[in-house]
Amino acid sequence: MRQINDAEFGEITVRVIPKSSRISIRVAPNGSLRVSAPKFTPRLAIVALINSSRSEIRKMISEQRTLYDTSQSIGKSHSLVIQTKPTTSSVTTTGTTIFVSTPDESELASAKFQQEIREHIVKALRKEAKSYLPRRLKHLAEKYGFSYSSTKLTHASSRWGSCSSTGTISMNISLMKLPFELIDYVLIHELSHTKFMNHSDDFWQLVKTYEPNYIKYRRELKNHSPNV
Repeated sequence: MRQINDAEFGEITVRVIPKSSRISIRVAPNGSLRVSAPKFTPRLAIVALINSSRSEIRKMISEQRTLYDTSQSIGKSHSLVIQTKPTTSSVTTTGTTIFVSTPDESELASAKFQQEIREHIVKALRKEAKSYLPRRLKHLAEKYGFSYSSTKLTHASSRWGSCSSTGTISMNISLMKLPFELIDYVLIHELSHTKFMNHSDDFWQLVKTYEPNYIKYRRELKNHSPNV
C-alpha cells in the first residue's frame, strides 16, 4: 500500500489490485478515502482521477460519514467540545475531552479537518473498548458457558462484530457508542457463533436462550452505524 496526501481529503490509501482493470475510489468505514488501482498504475493517473472526481467524492463522503460539527458525548466517558477561536485551528485530547478549535464553520466541515477529529475519536473509542469489551465478553462467556480462543478490536469494518472458525471474536470499537443492552446483544450473537457458524434456526434459538429480546435489539441496531 502507498499513500497520497491531498490538500482537501487528507491522507488517501492506495491499494494495488493486480487483476483489477480500472481505478476505483471509495470511502472506508473509518471515513478515510481508499483507492484501488491495477498494477503499474502511474501515480499521476490516480491524482488526475481524484481531481476530476472531487464533486462525486464529496457527495460520497457526506452520504457515508458523520459530520462532527457540534459538541457531543463520545462513547461512554469521552466528550467532544467544539470551540470557535478567531486565530487557532487544532484538535487535541486532554483527559477524556477532545477539544476542537476552529476559526470558522467552513474549515470545521472540511474533509481534512473532519478526518483529524475522527482520528481522535477513534483513539478515544479504542481506549474505552480495550477497557470494557474483552472483560464484558469474558463475563458473558463464563455466565452462559461459551468458550472462544481470542479477541480482537477493530474499527475499519462495517460490521459490529464477527467470529472466525478458529474461535477469534472481533469487536468493533464503535460498540462503545451503543446502549449497554445492545452491546450485550452483539457479544451474545458472536458467542453463539462459536457453536453455530451460520444464521440457522438453531443459531437464533441459542441467541434467544440468552437474550430473549434479540428481535427487538436486532431492529434497534439498524438505527445505528458502526462507522466512526
